[in-house]
Amino acid sequence: MTRFTTTTCNIKGLKIIKRKTIRDRRGSFSRLFCNRELSACGWHRPIAQVNHTFSRHKGTVRGMHYQLPPHCEMKLITCLKGEILDVVVDLRRDSPTFLQSHTLSLSATNNISFLIPKGFAHGFQTMTDNVELLYFHSTFYNKEAERGLNPEDPKLGLNWPIQVKFLSRRDSSQPFINDDFQGINL
Repeated sequence: MTRFTTTTCNIKGLKIIKRKTIRDRRGSFSRLFCNRELSACGWHRPIAQVNHTFSRHKGTVRGMHYQLPPHCEMKLITCLKGEILDVVVDLRRDSPTFLQSHTLSLSATNNISFLIPKGFAHGFQTMTDNVELLYFHSTFYNKEAERGLNPEDPKLGLNWPIQVKFLSRRDSSQPFINDDFQGINL
C-alpha cells in the first residue's frame, strides 16, 4: 500500500508529499519516511542526518540556509507541532526559476511534508507558538559549506505574513544579494 501522494510545484524539483494517515479510536498512524516509496518522489540518497527544531514564539523566522557543492543537500521537512510557512528560494544557477521562491503551509494536522532538492535556500516562519519540525537531510552538515541569504532581503521578495519578531543574529547578518550573486552550480 502506498502511503504517500505527491504534488509537484511551480518550481521544478519541489514536491509536496501528502502522508496517508490511518485513524481509529486509539488515535492515528502515519509513516514519515520510506526510502522505497519516496525514491519515486525524487529522494535517491540514504538519510545522512535527522534534525529537530523547536521554536517557542509565533513570528519566529529561521533561514534562509543552504550549503555549497559538493555538500548541497536534499531536505524533507515535516511539522510535528504547530504550523509554519515554509519558504524555499531556487539558487540553481541555470534554472529558469533562479531566485524565485515557493511557500507552503506545513502543520501538525495537514499531513504534508516538503521535499526540497539540492540547490535551494530554505527557511520558515512560525505561524503559532511552540512549533516543532523534523528535517531529514541527504548530506551531512559541513560548516565550511554553510551559507545563507538574509530573510529580509527585498530582492528575494519574501512576504512574511507575520511581522518578524524573532530572528537570530546569524540570520539577520546574512548578506543581501548583490549583482555578483551567481547562485549554485550543481
